[in-house]
This record gives sequence, C-alpha cells and structure tokens, in this order.
Amino acid sequence: MVDLHVHLRDWDQKAKETIDHGLSVASRCGIRLVADMPNTSPAITSRAVVLDRLELAGDPMRRYGVRYCIHMGLTGDEEQVEHAVRTHGELFPLVIGLKMFAGHSTGNMGITTLDDQRRVLGTLSRMGYRGVLSIHCEKESLMRPDLYVQGQYETQSLSRPPQAEIESVSDMLALARETGFAGHMHICHISTAEGIALVKKAKSEGMSVSCGATPHHALLCEDDARDHSRYLRMNPPLRSASDRDAVFAALLSGDIDYVESDHAPHTLQDKIDGAGGIPGFEGMLHLLSALRKAGADNGTLMRLFCTGAPGIFGVEGDDLLPDDVEERMAQVWDEYPFRPFR
Repeated sequence: MVDLHVHLRDWDQKAKETIDHGLSVASRCGIRLVADMPNTSPAITSRAVVLDRLELAGDPMRRYGVRYCIHMGLTGDEEQVEHAVRTHGELFPLVIGLKMFAGHSTGNMGITTLDDQRRVLGTLSRMGYRGVLSIHCEKESLMRPDLYVQGQYETQSLSRPPQAEIESVSDMLALARETGFAGHMHICHISTAEGIALVKKAKSEGMSVSCGATPHHALLCEDDARDHSRYLRMNPPLRSASDRDAVFAALLSGDIDYVESDHAPHTLQDKIDGAGGIPGFEGMLHLLSALRKAGADNGTLMRLFCTGAPGIFGVEGDDLLPDDVEERMAQVWDEYPFRPFR
C-alpha cells in the first residue's frame, strides 16, 4: 500500500512521533511508500530543510523498507514559491509535490485570503509548474472557533463547518482556471458530498484535478466524536452521517481517487489540550477491510490503496494489498496513547 498524506512530526515535535517510529508502524501495516507533509517544526519550506528531512529519514527507510518522500510547503511569498518550484524540479520524486494550506491547521501555514491564494497559483503558472499541488481546503473566513467547546470534540464540526470546505474547493478550482494553472490540483481529505460533486464536475469539464479521502471521514461521523475517550478532533472535522456515507460511496464509485490516512499523531496531553489530528495508519487497514466487506473488487482496492495516488504524482506505486488485516492491526494496537478506530 501507499500513503501519500502523513505527518511524521519529529524535530521539535519528536514527543509526538519520530520518523523512525512512524515508518516502523507504517511497515507493520503493510505501507511501503509515504509522503510527509510540510507543517513540521521547523516547516519544510526551503531546500535546506528538505535535505535535512531526507537525511533524517535515510536510516529508517533502509531499516523498515518504506520509501519516504516530501510535499514541500508553500507560503504567500512569491520568491519562496519560485524556490519551491525549483526545488521540486531538482529533487523529484523525493520532493513529490507542493502543498498549500488554504486555511490554518496544525502549524499555522495557512494562505487564507483569495488575493494571496491567487498570487500563489499565478506564480506557479508563471513558473510553468506541472507537478501536483495538494491543497487543504477550508475557508478561514467561514470558520467559527468560538463554537468549539474544549473537550467536547463533536463541536469541532460547528467550528469548521461543511461550507468552509465546499467554498474553499470552489475557490481553488476557480483560481486554477483564472490563473491558467497547468499542473495537477489535488484536494486533500475531502469530507463533504458537495465538495466531491464539485471535483467530479471539474473533472468532467477536463480539469486535471483529483481528491483523496481519509479512513476517518469514510468510517466515522460527528456522532462518534461524542465519545470523548477517542479524542476525535481533526481538520477538517468529522461530518454528518450523510457526508460520511457519501465519502464511502465515492470511494466505491471512483469519484474519490485514492485513500490517504492523514496520519497525525499527538501526545495524549496535546489531545486533551485540543490538538487536531489522529494517528491514521491503522485506519488504512480498517477502511480496506470495510471496503472489502462492501463488495469492492480487487481492481478498485488496488487503485485506492496502491496505484491511484502514485499514478497521479508520477511515481512508482505498490502491487501488494495485505490479506492479514486483523493480524496487522493487532501488531500496532498499543503504538499510540488512544484508539480513534474501534
């Protein structure tokens, strides 16, 4: 399997997880390729930091047999965006693509205004970037942080409502057309039926765009977050049961292109204090099992877990789906301080 959306922490956040530990767990889950996101501390926004990160991952890659690559982060500074495009060109596939946060999440890397987002897309177009731009789509102006109640994780869906995702997806698609963006746009961790419909429509109109879904958005809903022992707070949040069912159905139909865990571990105290994100490698196995039980054929599962994402990014994929799902879940049962999937 492959997982092209992970947050392996380390450096200033090594109390949450190290690359060594993350790749160890990924390997036991049957994951052979991961792509790390840039909202680390320090953030992966320069070539020098990219190289430091790749060096840090070298020994664990060899030890656990998991290939490792990076999404380089973008800021609102045109010179930094130009630098990122050049770095991607020099270091691909180790730098597998670029990442933009259209709303703030862990790491506060958000590029939140339409003008700044337009400037980033315009710079990528001017530079002739033809790689993948992955986007965290949540519109900052529609968020209501005042509605989140500390410790009541179900209120996260109020503070970051569905419309924040839907309008951000719409914004990004419109800006790509307006600026003549020639790369491929990937909408990360899509969580709403309307967001999926927007991407489907853009594809039908010939746009080079895809979307991914997480195990938690396909299997869980905001009602699950009422069990506070599971610490189910993440960005975007769990949605309604109808949105969850739409995500699961779109995985089966092909309207969602691949599965991405959004693996994002924290310490237990971080979660008590309200940090967003959950460990997600085990969730890949839960979703694989659920899709099999729902009748997904081997070709669909191979596309979702092994070949779909690598095909979009232009890298070598995987050809193995684990059959021993329950045994692998048992191997990683105690690796994190809480269990979001049950």
